[in-house]
Amino acid sequence: MAVPQPASAANLIKNPGFETAGTGDMPACWEKSGWGDNDFTFTTTADARTGTKAMKVELTRRVDGDRKALITESADCAPPVTVGKQYDLGLWYKTTTPDASVTLFRHDTTAGWQYWTDLKTLDMSAGWDRAAVRTPEVPPGTDRISWGVSVYGTGSATTDDEPMEQVADPVPDPGCTGTQKECADGRWDVLPTQNPVRSMHSVVLRNGRILLIAGSGNSEEMFAAGTFTSAVYDPEKGTYKTIPTPKDMFCAGHVQLADGRVLVMSGNKAYPAKDGSHGYEGFKDSYVFDPATESYTKTNDMNDGHWYPSATVMGNGDVMSFGGLREDSTGSVTAERFDAAKGEWLPLSQVHQTWSYWGLYPSMILMQDGRLFYSGSHVFGNGTPGTGASVYDYDKNTVTDVPGLQNKDQRDQSASVLLPPAQDQKVLTMGGGNIDSNPDAGRLVDVIDLKQPNPAYVAGPQLPQGTVDLGNGPQPETGAQGKMYVSAVLLPDGKVLETGGALHNRADPVYESSIFDPQTTTFDPVAPDPEARGYHSSAFLLPDGRVMTTGDNPGNGSWNHNVSVYTPPYLLKGARPKITSVIDKEWKYGDTQRITVDRPIAKAELIRPAAVTHSSDPNQRFVDLPLSVDGANVDLNVTSNPNLAPPGWYMLFAVDANGVPSVAEWVHLTGAAVSGAGDVSAHVHSFADGLAAEPKGKRAARKSAPVSPVVAGCDRHYGSANVCVPTVFPPQVKSSTRARCAWLAEQRFGRLVVNGADDPLRLDRNGDGVACGPRDSSAR
Repeated sequence: MAVPQPASAANLIKNPGFETAGTGDMPACWEKSGWGDNDFTFTTTADARTGTKAMKVELTRRVDGDRKALITESADCAPPVTVGKQYDLGLWYKTTTPDASVTLFRHDTTAGWQYWTDLKTLDMSAGWDRAAVRTPEVPPGTDRISWGVSVYGTGSATTDDEPMEQVADPVPDPGCTGTQKECADGRWDVLPTQNPVRSMHSVVLRNGRILLIAGSGNSEEMFAAGTFTSAVYDPEKGTYKTIPTPKDMFCAGHVQLADGRVLVMSGNKAYPAKDGSHGYEGFKDSYVFDPATESYTKTNDMNDGHWYPSATVMGNGDVMSFGGLREDSTGSVTAERFDAAKGEWLPLSQVHQTWSYWGLYPSMILMQDGRLFYSGSHVFGNGTPGTGASVYDYDKNTVTDVPGLQNKDQRDQSASVLLPPAQDQKVLTMGGGNIDSNPDAGRLVDVIDLKQPNPAYVAGPQLPQGTVDLGNGPQPETGAQGKMYVSAVLLPDGKVLETGGALHNRADPVYESSIFDPQTTTFDPVAPDPEARGYHSSAFLLPDGRVMTTGDNPGNGSWNHNVSVYTPPYLLKGARPKITSVIDKEWKYGDTQRITVDRPIAKAELIRPAAVTHSSDPNQRFVDLPLSVDGANVDLNVTSNPNLAPPGWYMLFAVDANGVPSVAEWVHLTGAAVSGAGDVSAHVHSFADGLAAEPKGKRAARKSAPVSPVVAGCDRHYGSANVCVPTVFPPQVKSSTRARCAWLAEQRFGRLVVNGADDPLRLDRNGDGVACGPRDSSAR
């Protein structure tokens, strides 16, 4: 049986035992570092494990921040490393605080020295104890690293004898097990059984099954009949079970709670009125879905209606929600907070309010210090005023703009993800359009590094182009054509699959998929989903490492019930590693968890299961678990920071050096690890602490924000509410009645009754109450 590879024996650290004195009060090749409001000392002490000296870092008072004893960040002292390799780091230590960790920095040949990641929380120890941990693979552009002990709570850590050794190269795996093209681009399979419901909400449950929520499924007829549906899909059996659904959860918000239940908030109270008196309306109701009983239970009501709300889980398990449409179809400016401990929405008086209107499905991503980053991804129309992206500090109740997002008013139904690993605090935003003005959707990609003091988006590589079906068959995209309705899925090899999309509002599907590599900041085009995946489509990771896609709801009101599954190239590279045991599936922050594996692995991670709709899953995250390897036994070092990995159930993957993942095991992460002197606290870093912009001015309390009743980009003078005749036709369609009617015919809109006397798009030229009839279409 193969076992994880051993490390070589050469120590790469100069002065690992602190015996050689430096020019100041620190030993040679060691330096002081840290930040924040605290009182501290660095002492070269005689209390050594071997020799005559050791290093002691102590905090006697702390408000925030940390203090670190690090290898000096210089070419003389910092050990050189090789891109793609891993290194085993070790140290002997004694601690009087549970708040100490091994922290790693890297030297980028272009950007200079920068924080890399925390590797391991040190257990409390009165006597000398040994800690060992393996680095992730060295990323491109890195030539040296520095590391040491960080103390971020009152107490001390004393260290001695710190080795660093390069891990031996793994034995290469067998080659491709599919066709040459499949091994390069992966493979899509359309499943034989269709999804029975018109679902636009997809949630991967803690038992590996999939909750598919439709509500009325964007069908006014089903709404009028009170036919609201959900289904649970079992990937292992390939079967669906229809679930009684108490309310129209069409375009609700949803999020995984710490116990594995699913919180579903708001939904559709009413479809738009044909006379234009109101648009969509959101209700205040909220429900919890229990995977064990496969049933919904009502919670207390929210303070406001929220059709298309955000839903972000916080580090303590609470849920924040913003935006959406109220019960009167105006924009909700009410921030909502679900208290996880109480299991209820807090009253308005207990929730901080900025009275800001964040729009529909605003992508609010939890940062490592508990603030929220609004990425600029949203649904329907323009972005928020200002730069289109911002940082929201709930505790201070401030909103501060962040610059750099390209073309912020054409990022409607773009996709934003916190890139792997979450510790890197980088966000990718890609694609998008504008349902109101309906231009060609774009290829723009932006990346922001939230570790920077004053972070700003920078332009990334543009989305690869695929083929687009404008009604006369697929043809290559040209110019700046890209896609909206983008789906993005974090993969267990640390990359991102982007797939699906369309060129215009509920029309013109784009067939293109690619894999984004955060290390190289490049896209690799792969096999496209053969099914159209535009409006109301979803894509999500399955526990076996494949990706499932569902849905498509074009403007003619039809629905694609076919389901596709993508097998990424990493599943065609031979045998997969297997997690043969997980010692404990109940995990705590800051602790060490042991697994056993059947073959060498290079990394392990937690991936939060999907809860996705409308290109949006702001809670999707990939959390690195640094390894400590002893043969087939692998100890996984869990972050102490719940803002990096909010409490809940996670998929645990083990991944080999070729990027091949195991099948996931489910683990439950909650609470702090108890360690002698108390609970481990979060190691929070001073990221994004120098925002250049001033916080936006405080708004006066208000009830709502004005929103057009045609916010969905559909002219309700024609057809039923589930049909979307665009208020603005795609650019290639001339403004004549003939051209518009020809386009509607190509899109299979069928017979369109005119609602009322108005005909703003000039589709009923003969006034018979039916748009695009034979005599209408002959008009110019």
